[in-house]
Amino acid sequence: MVGNAIAIPPYASLHQTASSNKPFFSFPSSGLEAHKATTPLQSINHSCQEQPISLNNDLASANNRLNSGSNMIDTIYIEENILQHPRVLDICARFPKARQVTCNRYGEVFNPKAQNFRLQKQQPALILAEKYQGFMLKAPPHYGIGAKQNYYFSHMLNCLYDCRYCFLQGMYQSANYVLFVNYEDYFADIQRLCAETPDEPVHFFSGYDCDSLALEPVTDFAKEFLPVIRAIPNAWMELRTKSTQVRHLLDIEAFERCIVAFSFTPDEIASALEHKAPNILKRLDALNKLQEKGWPIGLRFDPIIYEDDYQQHYQSLFKTVFAKINPDLLHSVSLGVFRLPDKYFKKVQKLYPEEKLFASPLESRDGMMSYKAKIEEEMMQFCTQELLNYIPEDKFFPCSL
Repeated sequence: MVGNAIAIPPYASLHQTASSNKPFFSFPSSGLEAHKATTPLQSINHSCQEQPISLNNDLASANNRLNSGSNMIDTIYIEENILQHPRVLDICARFPKARQVTCNRYGEVFNPKAQNFRLQKQQPALILAEKYQGFMLKAPPHYGIGAKQNYYFSHMLNCLYDCRYCFLQGMYQSANYVLFVNYEDYFADIQRLCAETPDEPVHFFSGYDCDSLALEPVTDFAKEFLPVIRAIPNAWMELRTKSTQVRHLLDIEAFERCIVAFSFTPDEIASALEHKAPNILKRLDALNKLQEKGWPIGLRFDPIIYEDDYQQHYQSLFKTVFAKINPDLLHSVSLGVFRLPDKYFKKVQKLYPEEKLFASPLESRDGMMSYKAKIEEEMMQFCTQELLNYIPEDKFFPCSL
């Protein structure tokens, strides 16, 4: 699910196709479109080249580093024109032991093809950059949770988690994180769009090129964006997440125009596919705390994954989730099957040739890889019927290819 791209300088954003400025609508698991720019590389300064990750670094030690406070990031690349940006200085101060490397544009580090996403994912670097255009992108006509005006945006590229079904590993050459630090330009675009239709709600969706909250201790994303949304009467925001990093939200007053939307997959499937993500019970605990504080909650059962006994898995998941929350206070529930653009699927399958998910009964339709039509229809119908046992139909938003 995604919309009209704005022309962007090659170095400023990855939201543009290599051959033209025309966007393509192909958001896999999220339903939003993934725009990618593969631009001609500028010459790379020797000082800006990445150091290779040792093959001896196993995943367990990498996970420990990712979760060990100031050791979470050991290398920070910084565009030279933002070295003195207050947000850059603040982030660098949080990681005093991190190696700092300056570069001209973030694409010098992020775009080169000679990178191994799978190895790099063990210990991603942080790239601090400035975005120049295309802050808020129009969603396609049928995307949304009830509003007519829908936009999505990416303040960050790449995710802390390592989900096998995620399109990011097929879209980007690099597993490094890119954080665009010029939040104020995003704020201005939000204000502009809301002023254009002051009598209509305008919905902004985050969490498609990253998890909205997983790196909140680094980015202060919610801390800085939510006051802007709160101050504009017709602005709404969805924070999509698997994260338990909700401390800031628990410390401030909730408001109805911010929906915290949690993604869920059956435990058995999540343990196999959603590496590094909190388990289902931890997500539910975070969700409960937010609901008790008055935050509107969304449930995102997307992507649903096929197994021979998927009915049992999803019945159990829905029973577990709705037993632990107050369904009367839910904002919305969405549902969608596993899907990846063909070109991304080929890249991800090459990265993980042993992955069972990619041996499922899949087929390509209209440039999108998903389950065979009959299986998709059966899964959507079964899960829809199960969900409507718990929620009213007006809160249900199914996604389709």
